[in-house]
Amino acid sequence: MTDAPVPPLAPVSGVIDGEVHRYPLRVFYEDTDAGGVVYHANYLRWFERARSDLLDVLGIDQRKALDDGTGLYTVAEANLRYLAPARLGDTVVIETSAVNVGRVACTLRQTAWREGVRLCEALVKVGFIGPEGRPRRQPEAWQQAFTTLIPIAAPAPEGPE
Repeated sequence: MTDAPVPPLAPVSGVIDGEVHRYPLRVFYEDTDAGGVVYHANYLRWFERARSDLLDVLGIDQRKALDDGTGLYTVAEANLRYLAPARLGDTVVIETSAVNVGRVACTLRQTAWREGVRLCEALVKVGFIGPEGRPRRQPEAWQQAFTTLIPIAAPAPEGPE
C-alpha cells in the first residue's frame, strides 16, 4: 500500500437512450432475503435511485434547487407490479420513461429488467413542491426535459386508400 493519492472514482450513472433512461445496478447481499431473493421494498429504493440519477443526467441540480428554495420532487403515488424475482448477484437495469408531464406533476413508468426478463414495473407520479411542502409549478426547463422522455407513438402504417 502506498501513500500516493487515489484518483476519485465516478459513481455509477445511467444513460438516456432515445426516450428511455437506463440505470444499471447489481443485486447485493443486503438487497436479498435469506433465500437470496430481492426483498420487494428494494424495488422502490432502486426506482428512487434511478429517478435521482435521471435528474442528474437531465442536468437538473436537485441540491441547488433545494438550497435556493426552487423546490423538489416528491412521490405522490406509486403502483408496483412484481413479475419475476431478482436474485443475489444479478445485474438489473432500471428503465424510466415519462407517461405524462404536467405543470406540477409527472407520471413515470419504471421497469426493472434482468437480461430481457421483466422483474417489476411501476407507475410513479411525482409532484413538484416548494420548500413549504405545497404543490408548485415545476421550472419550465425541467418540464421540457421530462417531455423528451415521452415515447413517440409509431406512425400509422400506410395502406391503400
